[in-house]
Formats: sequence, C-alpha cells, structure tokens
Amino acid sequence: MNILIDIGHPAHVHLFRNFIKHNKQKANKILVTIRKREHIEELLKYYQIDYVMLGPHKKNIISKIATLYYYNKKLYHLAKEFKPDIFLSHGSMYAAHVSTLVDKPHISMEDTEHSSEQIRLYKPFTDAILTSNSFTKNLGSKQIRYNGYHELAYLHPNYFKPDSSILDSLDIQKNEKYVIIRFVSWSASHDLGHDGLSLETKRGIVKKLSKYARIVITSEVPLPNDLEKYRVPISSEKMHDALYYASLYVGEGATMASEAACLGTPFVTCVSSHKIGYLIEQEIKYKLGFSRTELKDIVSKSIEILDGNINPNMWIKRREHMINSKIDVTKFLISTVEGWRK
Repeated sequence: MNILIDIGHPAHVHLFRNFIKHNKQKANKILVTIRKREHIEELLKYYQIDYVMLGPHKKNIISKIATLYYYNKKLYHLAKEFKPDIFLSHGSMYAAHVSTLVDKPHISMEDTEHSSEQIRLYKPFTDAILTSNSFTKNLGSKQIRYNGYHELAYLHPNYFKPDSSILDSLDIQKNEKYVIIRFVSWSASHDLGHDGLSLETKRGIVKKLSKYARIVITSEVPLPNDLEKYRVPISSEKMHDALYYASLYVGEGATMASEAACLGTPFVTCVSSHKIGYLIEQEIKYKLGFSRTELKDIVSKSIEILDGNINPNMWIKRREHMINSKIDVTKFLISTVEGWRK
C-alpha cells in the first residue's frame, strides 16, 4: 500500500511517526510532504523519516488560499508519480483537494474545534474525519469518533519511555522542582482574532512562580531580556522528557497542556477564548489540570500545585486512570487506514 501523508505542524510529526514506523516495517511505501516550518525538518530527520518540501509555511488562512493553486499543483504531480492508495493528514486542504483530483480517499485527523475555516476548506474533499470523543463539534456523517487524544499516538506507554538524562541537560537536580512555561505566537490560521498573554502577565507569572520552583521557558516569540534568561533550549525530540519530569506546565499552548496531562504532569492553561474539547475533558473528567485566564488565578492555582497542597502522587494515579480508559490511538489509526484500503 502507498500512503501519502501531508504534515503541516511539528506536532503532526509526532502524531504520525509511529504509524509511519509500523507501515515501513510492513513494507508499505510512505511519502511525507511538508512546508518549511520550525522544528518539522529537525524532527523528521531525528526519526529518520524522508520527506519532500513543498515550499514555505503560510501562517494565515488568506496566504494559504493565495498559494493554494501552487501547492495543489506541486502535490498533484508528486501524487501522480507516487500513486498513493490513500492520503492521510491533520486537516490538510492540500491533501484533501489532490486526493479528489487523483480519485483516492483522504482521511483527516482533527482536534481543533475553532479551526472552522480550515475545516470548511478540506471537509468536502475528505472521506473521513477522525476526532476524539471529547471533540465538541458535530462534523456530520464523515466524522468518526474514537476514545483517545492525538497525544496518545506517541505518549501512550506503549511508545513513550522517559529519559532522565534530560535533567542533566537542563542542569536540574533529581528532586528539584521546575516549571515549564510555554508562550506561543498566535499566528496560526485558527488563531485569527485571538491574543495571548500580555507581557505584563507573562512577567507576573514568571516572577511569582520563580519563588517556588526553577523556571524553564519555551517560546515561539521573542522575549525581553528579563524573561529571555529563563529560556532553555530543548531540542524538539527531548521536550516530552522535560515535560514528564516537570512539576508543572503553565502556558498558552493547548497541545503541550494535553501532552503534560498524558504524562501525569499537572497543567495550568492560559487559553482564554477557545473551547477545546480535549482540555475540557482532561480538566473536568480526569482532573489533570486547570484552565485559568486571570493572572491571580493562574498564579494561585500554580502555587497550590507546587506547594504540594494537591498530593503529587495523585497526578500519577489520575494519569493512569485516564490511560486505562483510553485507546492506543496509533493502533486505531493503523486499523482505520488498513480497513479503508480493504
């Protein structure tokens, strides 16, 4: 079987890498296409996955539409040569459109309810849209729900084993508390009209939490000198190890919050205006973290966690409960694609 996978974000490399590994072992042919974007190539090279570069990443929906013909044409020629039996992506309108042109099925994974424009552009040309049971939108007859999260395609215990050497890389002692704080760029097409934390709020979080734990910042945006000193370069493939051993995750990144939950690290998210189904479920049903928007609430809940007012062992138990109630998402994806082919 020939499978064409279009990747548009570093998280998608993680989402599909175990699926790719499985299919290579079965001697299926895989063609991965990408746009040039930070960390995607770095991760693909680390996991020894070959790829074809289509061009630069477009940050907003307007620029994506403007270059739609160019990328569709390039992907079409690649598809005619590769002859895929099936297309796979996370909401790629390019894969969806070209799959229709070559009369092959396209399966999309989706976990972002507020990505309305993107969904409208790929849904008519897509055969199946795979979403978590926690996904809050009804996408119609093409939607197939499963009991899991994207992050369990690579952070499920079947695949992830933490590497404690990350602590040496971060110069952190074995029992030392540290907090990973994440700031994002808010430049994705589904972020249009939404803003993140103000600089004042970012400073307030760092200043107050630094009294309770070491601060490790990862940021997609430039930082002033007083915050830059907390930025620690962590290679993309080691980020999950760092997150596993952290005492707390605080940040604007929803994906990393869910990753923290899947690793048993409590999260406090600062996502103010998006309704994200998997975070709601992880907070309400599994009690693995908290969503807060005001500085005082973000800080107070973070301190409550760092102070140990919530038993640290409780996070591990809650994580185990969540894992035991969910499926191995990579196995689900494998069976879905193989079943579709048959």
